[in-house]
Amino acid sequence: MSQKAEQLKTLLTPVVEGEGMQLWGLEYHSGSTPPVVRIYIDGENGVTVDDCARVSDQAGAVIEVEEALKGNYTLEVSSPGIERPLFTPEQFRSYIGHPVKVRLAWPEHDRRNFRGVLLSVEDPMIEVEVDGMAYELPLAAIHNARVLEQL
Repeated sequence: MSQKAEQLKTLLTPVVEGEGMQLWGLEYHSGSTPPVVRIYIDGENGVTVDDCARVSDQAGAVIEVEEALKGNYTLEVSSPGIERPLFTPEQFRSYIGHPVKVRLAWPEHDRRNFRGVLLSVEDPMIEVEVDGMAYELPLAAIHNARVLEQL
C-alpha cells in the first residue's frame, strides 16, 4: 500500500467506524485523472446505499478539512461485495479454502496472475493451489487479490 493510501486509511478509519461500519479496505489510484480514492466498507448487517452515502459525505468532508488531497479527486464508497477484495493477512485467513484471484506487482514462479484455491496464510506468505500445483506467494508482492464466487 502506498504512503498516501496508508495516510488516507489512518485518516478515514475513525470516520467509517463513527458511522457504525468497518473499513474493509482502501485503494488510492494516483495515476487516474483525477485521482481515485476507493473505500470498501462492511457492517454486521451488510451495507446499504444509505450507509455508502453517509460514509462518502463524512469521508469527503474530512479529506477536504484535513487537505489530505490536493485538487480534484474522485471518492467512491461501496460494499466489498461477494467477490470481495482482500487487503490484510487476517482477511486472507478468513477465506482459506475459497477460490481466489491474485495479481502480483512483480512475477513470482514466472507469472503474475494466479487463480486457484487459497490453501494457507503464514505471514509473510500465502499459498494458492492452481491446477493441482501449490504456489507460495509473498504478501508484499500482491498488487490485488479477490475472493471468487467460483473458479
